[in-house]
Amino acid sequence: MAVKCAFLFAGQGSQSIGMGKDFFENSAVAKEMIAEASERTGIDFETLLFEENDNLGQTEFTQPAILLVSTIAHRLFTDAVDINPTLTMGHSLGEFSALVASGALDAVDAVELVNLRGKLMAEACSKQEVGMMVSLGLSDEVVEQICQDQRDTGLQVWAVNYNANGQIVIAGVKKDLEILAPILKEAKAKRAILLDMSVASHCPLLESAVEPLSQKLNEMIKDTFIAPVISNVTAKPYATKAEALELLPQQLVFPVKYKHSMANIDSEVDCYIEFGNGNVLKGLNKKATKKPHFNVSDMASVESTIEAIKEL
Repeated sequence: MAVKCAFLFAGQGSQSIGMGKDFFENSAVAKEMIAEASERTGIDFETLLFEENDNLGQTEFTQPAILLVSTIAHRLFTDAVDINPTLTMGHSLGEFSALVASGALDAVDAVELVNLRGKLMAEACSKQEVGMMVSLGLSDEVVEQICQDQRDTGLQVWAVNYNANGQIVIAGVKKDLEILAPILKEAKAKRAILLDMSVASHCPLLESAVEPLSQKLNEMIKDTFIAPVISNVTAKPYATKAEALELLPQQLVFPVKYKHSMANIDSEVDCYIEFGNGNVLKGLNKKATKKPHFNVSDMASVESTIEAIKEL
């Protein structure tokens, strides 16, 4: 198929109980992938995904659950249509799903890898109460300056996710974020809201997770990419194991340049296909592109997306 597609994958925050159930109930491949992931990690993914539980909100379980559903969606789609992506991209955790879609990481290996990533992140944050906050309505420069000014006074807060113009996520120590909220509002932020997150992603508080993640990455990343992956750290493509081993550990402690990535790739593709639960990235992309954005989140959307891209 000649259409040029970017394959997209969301990160933490896109999870919900019941995600992937339609795939599980209607696809032998999905059942097999869930069984393999459960055997590899010791996590009962049927219970985690489909029954009410508290574990899905804990990062060591959230990350593999999201990745598993996203890679099932991708597998079923690519099994059904002969198409390779022009490039792949994920938001934070989603970059690991993007590596699977690019052929550089086995799907079950990736589930194990991000389960470890979640454990390492939780461990790095375990000695103090941390969190993340979204700021709406302020420019990057204003938020960065406010965070810098507060760090100069001893607070631990960093701008970490550049999601869209006027939408930045800040990570840090929770009590420091609570101090930051009225400062952001005084600067005319429309909203400054604490997110339901138990870790502080993409900031120096995760430094202790970098080396052990690097070691596991070295075991699992392949040097065969069918398409480049856009790095969250640089907002630019990479397509070798050496680059992945350099960039993915950095991703733990450097900001996610999502909106910069969208600006860099929009002229390269005809459409976007988001794989996995919900349509988080579609919401972020509304102002970033006018090109079609499709979601593959259940069996019906596999077929509808295939039909839609045939019309492009």
